[in-house]
Amino acid sequence: MSTLVDVEDLHVSFGAVHAVRGISFTVAAGECVAIVGESGSGKSVTARTLVGLAGPGSDVRAGRLELGGHDARRYGDRQWRALRGGFAGLVLQDALVSLDPLRRVGAEIGEALRVHRRRETPEELLAEVHVPEPGRRARQYPHQLSGGLRQRALIASALAGRPPLLIADEPTTALDVTVQAQILGLLAERKEAGEALLLISHDLAVVARLADRVLVMNDGLIVEAGPTGELLAGPGHPYTKTLVAAASLQRRPRPAPREGLVVDATGLRKTYGRQTVVDDVGLTVGRGEIVGLVGESGSGKTTVAQLLFGLTEPTGGTVRFEDRPWSGVPERRRRPLRRRMQLISQDPLSSFDPRWTVRTIVAEALPRGESPEPLLERVGLDAGLLDRYPRQLSGGQRQRVAIARALAPRPSLIICDEPVSALDVSVQAQVLDLLAGIRRDDGTALLFISHDLGVIRHLADRVLVMRGGRVVEHGPVEDVFARPVHEYTRALLAAVPTLEVST
Repeated sequence: MSTLVDVEDLHVSFGAVHAVRGISFTVAAGECVAIVGESGSGKSVTARTLVGLAGPGSDVRAGRLELGGHDARRYGDRQWRALRGGFAGLVLQDALVSLDPLRRVGAEIGEALRVHRRRETPEELLAEVHVPEPGRRARQYPHQLSGGLRQRALIASALAGRPPLLIADEPTTALDVTVQAQILGLLAERKEAGEALLLISHDLAVVARLADRVLVMNDGLIVEAGPTGELLAGPGHPYTKTLVAAASLQRRPRPAPREGLVVDATGLRKTYGRQTVVDDVGLTVGRGEIVGLVGESGSGKTTVAQLLFGLTEPTGGTVRFEDRPWSGVPERRRRPLRRRMQLISQDPLSSFDPRWTVRTIVAEALPRGESPEPLLERVGLDAGLLDRYPRQLSGGQRQRVAIARALAPRPSLIICDEPVSALDVSVQAQVLDLLAGIRRDDGTALLFISHDLGVIRHLADRVLVMRGGRVVEHGPVEDVFARPVHEYTRALLAAVPTLEVST
């Protein structure tokens, strides 16, 4: 196999921050190499450096940086632009901010096709990455798509130039398990066709399915590397052992239920023009209860969250919060209770004011006079991040700031829309423990929306399965997972990637 990427002694610094510290690796045609590690370990900086996007103020040095057999150490902007898309396609984890909000999805993919003189159509590429109704989706803007559909559109754009190397930074983060399986199958097909894949992921089950070799990064260093099966079955470095152990979530004991409903929604319906996105959905969340909501992208999960939160009004049905009318009432009547209901979205970067520091973002939600430092420590963040801006944080760090901000006003209900999707497994386990502890100690209720069925089984008391805007199955978690009734639920459970390692 020919070597497409040959890196030796790569260093990337941002002022006094040494983000990547002397790493070396290769990627060959027809091979998938995965980089795993916690948020801030240097994974994404490494990926961006390979396409000349390390960022403003970066200092990149390497003993060797050969891409496609060419020395890239002295590339200028023109050479990097020629490399991007033609030699290497890049898929980032923040699809909403990676796609142009002012252009239709088809126009964005079409531009890439024209630049690389490809004869395919945007609709054909969208169909290739399993976007339903590709003609209609091509005419829509990014904000009109669900998180999973945006991620697939981003992958389609990266494939437009048919590059021999695809650099995928959390390419399945926002995807439900069935679509995730389809995308992983697509990537596997491209690898078998002789193309190379550099995969960055916190999901070790995904890595186990796709990667030939694994590089484990921690604090800018590669601390362990080797063939995937051998490394995951017998990790040698203590940090790798921690990652593998955290990837196996165990069902936790449940506290006794508390009396009272926090949310009671009946017959929810939401239409946009002729399209019905939520159809006759009812759900309750009791005090101190965790309810999971699962389903494919576009099934209506996030719209249900918006209806419950009051970001949009239902076309039909009602929502009551803490035994008071919540839907269909003026905002001035809801405002006194607003702090009692918090939302953690799946796109933390788009939910923050980019002009605010972490200190301001968290402190704004705290009671007057309280310091944000203890709250940051509870979600696993160092107080040294308080004066950074959102764009100066990794994806996982931003997600933890979003969780800290939601916890700040001590709400009775937190609506969690993919709150751990951007976190590596060790931090994910910490955050799930934190949320479970808040439920146990404070009686805070959670509506937990996730495509990760392992997380739902680990955390939730009850689960609702949505498809096509309707709830097709619901019940206690153990009953639904052990004895699924609906064929769609069975398909979801069958598509879940698993990490099987020797102990």
